[in-house]
Amino acid sequence: MKNFLRNSGLGLVMVAVAAVSLMEACNKDNSASTKPIAANQQKVSLYLSDDPGFFDKVFLDIRKVEVLVDTCGKTDDEGWDDKDRCWWDEDHDHDRGSKPDSCQVWDSLDIHPGVYDLLTLRNGADTLLAGGAVHKGTMERIRITVGDNNSLVKNGVTYPLKSVSGQTKIIVRVRHNEWDALTTDNLQLWLDFDVQRSIIKVWDGKFILRPFINVFTIIKMGSISGKVTPWDAYPVISIYNSNKDTLYALPWRDGGFKVRGLKVGSWNVFVNASNGYKDTTVTNVSVERGKDTRIGDIKLHK
Repeated sequence: MKNFLRNSGLGLVMVAVAAVSLMEACNKDNSASTKPIAANQQKVSLYLSDDPGFFDKVFLDIRKVEVLVDTCGKTDDEGWDDKDRCWWDEDHDHDRGSKPDSCQVWDSLDIHPGVYDLLTLRNGADTLLAGGAVHKGTMERIRITVGDNNSLVKNGVTYPLKSVSGQTKIIVRVRHNEWDALTTDNLQLWLDFDVQRSIIKVWDGKFILRPFINVFTIIKMGSISGKVTPWDAYPVISIYNSNKDTLYALPWRDGGFKVRGLKVGSWNVFVNASNGYKDTTVTNVSVERGKDTRIGDIKLHK
């Protein structure tokens, strides 16, 4: 279990609300703006956040973000498995279903393109990535265009991070009922970029990006937070339930951590310690819809 945790992942998180600058998004959430929405439009936004990964830095070059809207209000067959949620777009989003093209619209969101260090965004921290008004209808896909400046830093050494065949567009499939609705026309969604599965080491000095993305919401789901000390135990936290759903956290230097996107129910918190410190587990932590459950401070011992 320790070896697995020591290679476990980072997450990219995104959401939907209004288009404002990244600096403004760090300080406030404009998603509840009272500005009227046109009758034929709806408001979406994307925030960027992170689950931990065992690298010094992970840089993702994000150039464009779009959403696929079915303006006829129909939905695809949504019985697919979550493992089929994400793929590289090799032939212009081949898996769009059989609906007529006249219903399908790719809307671009306002974005601050650039290279983002994902490891600066974790434990509940996030920043607005993109947002804006799109056609009214059912949102079915998110398309993320990445540039060439993707890389990671491990033990002070920088390595390029590329797709297998040079693809540049990541497609993320979403179900219509997976969005948080602040109002009927103001939706939000978090995307969890699982680095354990998404960054693949093929040989020494060579890494490839194979995106594996999950989704979660804030209104419908809950979170667990707490504090683990001392820092020199290098704790890695895994939070899991009876269905073997597992999420991870890498605490800040002061020991603080937070894991979001947990389904309502009972969870266990396992602290994987190093440097001679003993592991510990907190069992039966109750998670409620839309709430943060804070567990007591955990002090590790040798």
